[in-house]
Amino acid sequence: MTPKPLPLIATPGPRAGRSRMTCTFRCGNACAHPAPNRSGNPYIGDLLSGVVARRTVLRGAAAAGATVGVAAGVVTSPSTAAAATGLSAAAAALTFSPVAPNKRDNVTVPVGYDYDVIVKWGDRVLPGAPAFDAYHQTPEAQAQQFGYNCDYVSVLPTGERGRALLVVNNEYTTETIMFPEGDYSDNDIRRISIQAHGLSLVEIRRGSRPGSWERVPVAQTTLNRRITADTPMRIVGPAAGAKRLRTSYDPTGRHALGTFNNCSGGTTPWGTVLTGEENFNYYFDISDGIAPRHAESYERYLLNGEETRGWGQVDPRFDLSQEPNEPFRVGWIVEVDPFDPESTPRKHTLLGRFKHEGANIRVGPAGHVAAYMGDDEKGEYMYKFVSRRRWRDSDSPAARRHNLRLLDEGTLYVARFNGDGTRDDVYDGRGKWIPLASDTESFVDGMTLEDVLIDTRLAGDAVGATSMDRPEDVDVHPQTGKVYAALTNNDERGIGFPVNEANPLGHSMIRDELGEPLYEVKGNRNGYVMELTEADNDPRSTTFGWVLMLVCGDPEAPETYFAGYPKDRVSPISCPDNLAFDPAGNLWIATDGNALGSNDGMFAVPLTGAQRGRVRQFLTVPVGAENCGPLISRDGRTVFAAVQHPGEVDGATFEDPASTWPHTDRFPRPGVICAYRVDGGRIGT
Repeated sequence: MTPKPLPLIATPGPRAGRSRMTCTFRCGNACAHPAPNRSGNPYIGDLLSGVVARRTVLRGAAAAGATVGVAAGVVTSPSTAAAATGLSAAAAALTFSPVAPNKRDNVTVPVGYDYDVIVKWGDRVLPGAPAFDAYHQTPEAQAQQFGYNCDYVSVLPTGERGRALLVVNNEYTTETIMFPEGDYSDNDIRRISIQAHGLSLVEIRRGSRPGSWERVPVAQTTLNRRITADTPMRIVGPAAGAKRLRTSYDPTGRHALGTFNNCSGGTTPWGTVLTGEENFNYYFDISDGIAPRHAESYERYLLNGEETRGWGQVDPRFDLSQEPNEPFRVGWIVEVDPFDPESTPRKHTLLGRFKHEGANIRVGPAGHVAAYMGDDEKGEYMYKFVSRRRWRDSDSPAARRHNLRLLDEGTLYVARFNGDGTRDDVYDGRGKWIPLASDTESFVDGMTLEDVLIDTRLAGDAVGATSMDRPEDVDVHPQTGKVYAALTNNDERGIGFPVNEANPLGHSMIRDELGEPLYEVKGNRNGYVMELTEADNDPRSTTFGWVLMLVCGDPEAPETYFAGYPKDRVSPISCPDNLAFDPAGNLWIATDGNALGSNDGMFAVPLTGAQRGRVRQFLTVPVGAENCGPLISRDGRTVFAAVQHPGEVDGATFEDPASTWPHTDRFPRPGVICAYRVDGGRIGT
């Protein structure tokens, strides 16, 4: 089979609000292919007919509960997480004036707010890095400069007053708008792009205005680091050393090279960062057929070589015909020690291999650690890992060594959702965490421990997990312990996947209370936000309750729902992606692929009290961009966000861009911003 590298100008059809260019460079146009989950898993509970009734008001308030180990991206003790916020649930009111939907080529923030660009593509990260020059890029330079298309954002205090370490994923590259036409060969572009992937670690310090931040000059820090698709990694956990992880240049199966297509992530209570390897499949070419023994696994992960980045032409590890085991070494959660620039990142096999959006940590009442994860593809599953050992709340070297092993011993679960079987005003029900494997054994008939961890999707198929609508960020409330999941969209719901109470919007006719037809819904195009409560508020529990808190879309559409809040008082929201919490306990939502016709952005919504469900838009990002992050500082005075792929619009080129944000050059440069109140007050209030 001859590899088909990505074109210079993307042509496949778009999905939801994404451009053709985004579909191509983000995930190899995965949505144009039939979803790889064709298990036909039945929904465990009453299937709906596909007819959705108008909603009435949801009554009842969220319960209070446990504490967790991470508050707003800054490490805290689980025993003090609620106190560390400095605010109570009663202070959760949001008072900013919502930003109106728009198509501006800029970041738009509410009246009384401003924003700064902290760092952008090509900025110097390491001391030896040259100044950025788009016309003279090299792999060596890019490996020392800030990477492209930033996504997950973590900010960790360094211990020095007024300073912190910014850790950012660089998910993928958009070559069409990165390189001047004719200045580089195709293989030069590929070699540079390999170095533009991974992570960028940059020390920052407080700026001149309260809430603002800026980069620390490169010469004044030793913490900056670049991690690329070539950086040495360790493979750890029960599958390390498995035969399917061995390659010609790593016969041990324990030492991988690089991480790429890193989407979201998580920050651990022990001060490390977790980054999720997502759409890894389209990085691999097939030059001369595949090994038949891998056919089922390849198919389940869309490893078909039909549209690729062509990296196999510059590095044989990306050619499945030469290195058939290489893709099994990608698709993991990678742990990075941000404060040790010489440390080797570790790929955790016990957290399963799939298209990880990220992993967010909760420390339970007894000290056990849970990691919540989503597999970001249509019809895929939600997962949870629970550690066998307890977290040690100490900075001692012994405690740190102990905590760094927490993700290597425990149990991996997949979720099954049951509807409550009633046609009440709410989509809700119960669920069960089904064990897949521990660090010592498989719980899936016919699959070994190594098989479950390497082919985790197939394991989920086998135990009857519930297919969901692109489960992306799955995050934990720092005060209540409730779990929130962004289910972005699925245009095949109701066709390839059954409509059910957890995934109610399929291809269906919307009717009013009298049964009269209103209009047809063509799949779940705008997404949901799910709220999940573990039994006994303990992450070790194997049962939970759930409710669709938000059914996103145009508030005027009858199928939308905002936790029962009056719909004429909320902002339109489409395609929720990443989640965060502020110190007052409000949920913040970043969107990806707005299907309502305006730019993507960031939204805030209270989770308790009379304002529960009142969605307000806080900012919008530039033309063609996605809003990533987000992160609200622990003092509540800064919103950090990543502006990913500005100008990623069909037909745009380097010479003829659709955006020039952040307006420092004649072409776009993805970057990380901080937004703040000009009077120095707390965000949102």
